Amino acid sequence: MADCPLAVAFSIIAMQISKTLHPPGGATALIAVIGSEKVKALGYWYVLSPVLTGGLLLLLVALIFNNLTPNRKYPTDGRFSRTFKWVTAPTRNAINQIGKKRRNRKGNIIS
Repeated sequence: MADCPLAVAFSIIAMQISKTLHPPGGATALIAVIGSEKVKALGYWYVLSPVLTGGLLLLLVALIFNNLTPNRKYPTDGRFSRTFKWVTAPTRNAINQIGKKRRNRKGNIIS
């Protein structure tokens, strides 16, 4: 049980150094130490199987949903947003077409 505080502490230190602090990351390290025999049997595969897969799925969902509308953009750095533009471009174009409304000279919406 002496490994439990060390696992959480080292994971938090690593997250602070990489500027990616996220409290459930400490819980993930704790589960790796105090988990059931099935978790311990995975060994280092625990990092790849549930942890990395879950993180990649969360990133994919963030990329899709944050880039659907023209008002939001994730990631905010232009180098990365060009890379992921192909994922959301078709849906964004459809939403833009639906959202466009014609206005007359007075600024009133024409249906």
